[in-house]
Amino acid sequence: MNLPSIQQQLAVHHAEFRHLMEGLTQEEYSFAPEGKWSAGQQLEHICRSIWPVNLAFGLPLWVLRVLYGKANRPSKSYPELVEKYTARLAAGGRATGPYIPNKTNWARREHLLRKLETLEIELSRKVGKLTEDQLDSYVLPHPLLGKLTLREMLFFTIYHVQHHHKSIA
Repeated sequence: MNLPSIQQQLAVHHAEFRHLMEGLTQEEYSFAPEGKWSAGQQLEHICRSIWPVNLAFGLPLWVLRVLYGKANRPSKSYPELVEKYTARLAAGGRATGPYIPNKTNWARREHLLRKLETLEIELSRKVGKLTEDQLDSYVLPHPLLGKLTLREMLFFTIYHVQHHHKSIA
């Protein structure tokens, strides 16, 4: 998947997720199946997950290199990254620390939806300033998957919102 496709997929899947959230009733938004997050908590989790990615993509590349090093392998394809993530989930991997949402309430829904839209737009703009080579040369840490190339982190971000969309739908 090249840069324009990544930007398109980020926009499409985040817009679909927001549209789903906008169509939920207050009861649907707040309902949490036993041991699972409510739709509102999943919205907050997506915001909490995309925020550090957006932040990292705004840093100068030399800072990423100093903090995390450079890639020592080619980027995985989108299907390979999805397979790795789903395998980690199947093995019991779960969100930790700052990625665990609080109990959300209906009053925060509009704020979270606007925040998610803003974060996705900013991320897409930042991604558009990079080259294909840069996406494969620099890495970021992921709490469940370890070091990912920038391309792989974007693949994760695209899949992650779809994963939570399916969970709610």
